[in-house]
Amino acid sequence: MADAPIILWFRQDFRLSDHPALTAACQTACAVIPVYIWDEEAEGGWPLGAASKVWLKSLLEALQKRLLKDKGNRLYVFSGDTQIILEQLLKTTGAQAVYAQRRYEPAARKQDEALQKSLQKPFKLFEGGLLHQPEAYLNKQGGPYQVYTPFSKMLFDRLPQISPLPEPATIPALKNLDVLKSLEAMNAKGMSVIDIDSLPLLPANEPDWHSPMMNYWDYGRAGHSVGEGAAQERLQKFIKQAIGDYETARNIPSIEGTSALSPYLHFGEISPAQVWQAIHEAMPREKVAAASAHVFLKELLWREFTHHMLYHFPKTQKESLRAEFRQFPWQSNPGNFKAWQQGQTGYPLVDAGMRQLWATGWMHNRVRMVVGSFLVKNLLISWQEGAAWFWDTLVDADLAQNSFNWQWVGGCGADAAPYFRVFNPVLQGEKFDPDGAYIRRWVPELAALPAKWIHRPWDAPQEVLEKAKLPSHSVYRNPIVDHISTRDKALAAYKSIRKTAASG
Repeated sequence: MADAPIILWFRQDFRLSDHPALTAACQTACAVIPVYIWDEEAEGGWPLGAASKVWLKSLLEALQKRLLKDKGNRLYVFSGDTQIILEQLLKTTGAQAVYAQRRYEPAARKQDEALQKSLQKPFKLFEGGLLHQPEAYLNKQGGPYQVYTPFSKMLFDRLPQISPLPEPATIPALKNLDVLKSLEAMNAKGMSVIDIDSLPLLPANEPDWHSPMMNYWDYGRAGHSVGEGAAQERLQKFIKQAIGDYETARNIPSIEGTSALSPYLHFGEISPAQVWQAIHEAMPREKVAAASAHVFLKELLWREFTHHMLYHFPKTQKESLRAEFRQFPWQSNPGNFKAWQQGQTGYPLVDAGMRQLWATGWMHNRVRMVVGSFLVKNLLISWQEGAAWFWDTLVDADLAQNSFNWQWVGGCGADAAPYFRVFNPVLQGEKFDPDGAYIRRWVPELAALPAKWIHRPWDAPQEVLEKAKLPSHSVYRNPIVDHISTRDKALAAYKSIRKTAASG
């Protein structure tokens, strides 16, 4: 039927503006049925981590409020097998099609292919999660790009003028009372409409770590930490206050020198096209330094590059791209791994980063590189273990970026930092946190140390340590490993796999 409703399936696109699937659905002038389906089995071994689940709960609540308040519509929430639920929804509502935004992760692609073959009505996918489609551009040899610089140059040259779609003025709600009644009572295979509170998103029987985490993202306006409005607010704040100094300020973890847009981009509360356009528009209006703006846009294209790589090399979600690293002699050391997780390694910058991660669900990018290098090159613990911990604790846990960035710091992926580049956490701290402000915030037991010693407290004179009231048993007097000797051990292991690869 021409006037049959459209099912709009929200996935990682929790916004109403620049939403091609939503816009197309509204253009039919038919009723739109917004749907969210909780289906962990469809994520291919990557169900949402604990921090991301907490973010998602607030996000679903924010989207529901927006639909009800501003559009007179609502979000229908289901839990179960996606294919069965969509088939039943099509049958129950008589909908003419399912519209959704395309996803690019291997499991999501597999699911989309299956749905397009199995659903009895059209399943239409729309672009919108990236600036470019991963299969759209290949290098001069006809293969996927594996080096970032030529990839980014290509996109800077080829990306067309971007015009994000406006938010639809209306999202026609379902009015047929019989269909509404059937929808509310839908109970096939246990698929009744449920409340957001019914989803298993908050930790059960655990200390309340999630409320302080979400409070970190609240800018003083209660309930405005997530969602489309919060994303736009954060973008404009970044443009007005930080982007002009971004080229240098992005490396200083004690200040708000980055956009912190990563969770909003990951969940689709804002689109990369909206960010791209806003930065370009701001350059003349805000007199943004062109160099800093260009550096930021390159970071946005880095996100594109990670998705390009995962699309073309799907096995990199779990294994190193560079084959020789699949034989790397990683070590299993639960004690060291736990110390790293808990921010108790004895290296102040590493510990500050890991504690920031636990408290906020986010970590400064410069510090992410340092803590990652420390895990794989000083502790010789595999990047997969680090990626799994980040997946569980980051609110911006994105499969492409998480896998790719860990391989980058481990020297085992595409365009990776050379394995022999080992970040020295002391030197990194002294360079990018010279007065120790970041350390003092996240490692308060070191707050009384002078800046001269705060990044290397084990070298401080005894009277300084006593004055700072640092206990004799503190890990900061005797870190869990020595940076120099473990660096040498890592380099020796690297040489051994290179030799093996060369002889093989």
